[in-house]
Amino acid sequence: MNRTSLNDAESGLSLRNPLFVLICILFTAINMRSPITAISPLLDLIRHDFPVSNTMAGFLTTIPLVAFAILSPFVAKLAGKYGMERIIIISLMVLTVGGWLRPFGGLPMLLIGTFLTGLAIAIVNVILPGMIKREFPFRVGIMTSIYSICMNVFAATASAVSLPLANTGLGWKGSILIWTVLAMVALILWIPQQRYNQPAKLMKHSVKATRSVWRSPLAWKITIFMGMQSMIFYVSIAWLPDILQEQGLTNIQSGYMLSLMQFSMLPFNFIIPILAAKLKTQRPLVLFTVMLYLISLLGIIFVDGYLWWTATCLILLGIAGASSFSLSMMFFSLRTHTANQAADLSGMSQSIGYLLAACGPTLFGILHDVTGNWKLPLSILVIATFVILYTGMMAGGKGFIHPEEKTASAS
Repeated sequence: MNRTSLNDAESGLSLRNPLFVLICILFTAINMRSPITAISPLLDLIRHDFPVSNTMAGFLTTIPLVAFAILSPFVAKLAGKYGMERIIIISLMVLTVGGWLRPFGGLPMLLIGTFLTGLAIAIVNVILPGMIKREFPFRVGIMTSIYSICMNVFAATASAVSLPLANTGLGWKGSILIWTVLAMVALILWIPQQRYNQPAKLMKHSVKATRSVWRSPLAWKITIFMGMQSMIFYVSIAWLPDILQEQGLTNIQSGYMLSLMQFSMLPFNFIIPILAAKLKTQRPLVLFTVMLYLISLLGIIFVDGYLWWTATCLILLGIAGASSFSLSMMFFSLRTHTANQAADLSGMSQSIGYLLAACGPTLFGILHDVTGNWKLPLSILVIATFVILYTGMMAGGKGFIHPEEKTASAS
């Protein structure tokens, strides 16, 4: 457990402190969602400096998802060729550069910086779970939970404090730069770890499965499930503050409501994976998730700014989001026989899934511009919930993406 580096066998002395490695991972996790969630409460201020339509504002929050979709299938291969530490360091450099570009240079630099931010997050999004498995092979569960909690806590915090920080005199530019400083801290922590860089051979060998995952109908259902739940989450991140302000909440209250939704996800990020692993099928959890989605989304449509009912709906929406995300992650393992299959399914689901999710915020903005209200756009999320029901019931059964390979994997 204490021998966390492959170099230890050569040196005879472990210079790599597991606690320091964990700190590096957690500071990276801080930056995996907060640069995205910090943007949506600031959209009104950004629109004041750059007069743009709701469609363009929605596209601003969609750019990172497009980057996720483009890069996710190639990250494992990059880590296999160059090593995890080196790729993480490069991605944090890109994240820092993107963060500094966003506030300066007008709208073009804001778009370019946001795209670079998305590319960097896409890389660490795929690599960090593998890093945890390699560095803490006997404590994967607890370390993954700690990393997930850290990521979500700071994502929620960014939603809550980005606007108040901007209102202190920093403006939206200064508010965004604070999260760039945290990316720089993560980069500084990782640089000494370059000495332990090794090709991630396990990930490299896991890029291809025996059969193409793209030919499995069940794999496509899991992918669509992943995409629909991601779309609901990122539409919420992008547009909930605007929706709630139109319903009568202040801009500060709407930021707190978005943060409340994300904080409500935290305990269920622990609970749902444990339940999913114990159940013979995950269909009861799918039904539970869909019920919460429907109650919360319909509640938001008809809530009309009543604060406590709004808070209740957003708590339920957060629980549903945590449940659906955890289920999509669990399906990668539960519906496959081997690590090879799981890696391919994860790459396919994150690439196509995030591409589907990327359509959400932009489509939302277009529908609002056309209709002048939020009811029709929100109805699209209700339809997405029924897609989650269908694909989730299929994915939550007892099948596998390649059932005929069970014997081969067992041998």
